[in-house]
Amino acid sequence: MITILSALSLAAWLYLLLFRGYFWRSGPELQPAKPSGRSKVAVVVPARDEAASICESLTSLLTQEYPGNLSIILVDDNSTDGTGRIAASLGNDNRLTIVNGAPLAPGWSGKLWAVQQGLDQPQAQAANYVLLTDADIVHPRDHISTLVAKAETDRLDLVSEMVHLRCETVAERAFIPAFVFFFQMLYPFSWVANPRRRTAGAAGGTMLVSRAALARIGGASQIRNRLIDDCALAKQVKSTGGTIWLGHTSRTRSLRVYSNFADIWNMIARTAYEQLNYSPLVLAGCVLAMALVYSAPPLLLFARGLPGGLGLITWLLMAISFQPTLRRYRRSPLWGLALPAIGAFYLCATVASAVRHHTGRGGGWKNRVYPPASAE
Repeated sequence: MITILSALSLAAWLYLLLFRGYFWRSGPELQPAKPSGRSKVAVVVPARDEAASICESLTSLLTQEYPGNLSIILVDDNSTDGTGRIAASLGNDNRLTIVNGAPLAPGWSGKLWAVQQGLDQPQAQAANYVLLTDADIVHPRDHISTLVAKAETDRLDLVSEMVHLRCETVAERAFIPAFVFFFQMLYPFSWVANPRRRTAGAAGGTMLVSRAALARIGGASQIRNRLIDDCALAKQVKSTGGTIWLGHTSRTRSLRVYSNFADIWNMIARTAYEQLNYSPLVLAGCVLAMALVYSAPPLLLFARGLPGGLGLITWLLMAISFQPTLRRYRRSPLWGLALPAIGAFYLCATVASAVRHHTGRGGGWKNRVYPPASAE
């Protein structure tokens, strides 16, 4: 039985390494490029209690070197920390519109309600492309130009990038590279870009969407109660015939701080159960799969003979697969050997997400708790 378990674990990693879109390569990444300048771009920034980052984030948008028409719409989602006031203090720039968000509408998540209010503004309605970004993202000066150039050249409906996440605190160094690694595994970027595959994913920090695609899917209305809103948007775009590009960026960065392990835990527990479509059966399958893929290899070292040897080989393959992501975040290669423990942390937080959901505490974010999205 142990030999069969060790063989299954090794087979699982061989599949992941060879047949799942080579997700572990941790690419691709856009290079700076110049757009035509003919496309109008509107940036929609939903913001709730983002006083710590809004000045730096908005300044990076207001200093964009985009050759075409550019407008920026900040939707202040009922902030209590002066986010809107700080944004208004940046100066009288006619490209910036600050919208005081309406109270949360029934059936909507807060972020998507704010996004929809931004999409309803005249500047967004008239744009060829809308950049959906977060209020804690800092953009290089040529970022919008690079995104639009990619969309124009390849005739894409959605260009999205996994921005460079902070990796400075102990908790971030331990778990943020793995977050990126697991995201790549769930949504292999090459599969997302392949129109023949159903896999659709996006990263919420940077999503440039064509106005035509937004019109087809009805803005944010079809995904109004989703917590994993970026991937839900990508699914809508691709299901209606849209084309997607998803990659990494090392130049666009997030200011979001995860100061301790509890912050990382809550980040996972807030949305993980939605990823499993709120299904206890799928959760059970996830527990078994994670145990086989991550926990079994190091535990098999305690077995003698062939099972122990296969467990060691599998653990080393796992550690090797993590290396490109670790290099991206300038972490020691030895973190690869910790992936089983890191996976266990993520699995426990996923189970906690299910417990929160079933006890009415799911989806909590900035003093809001949302009801679940209906299963599809």
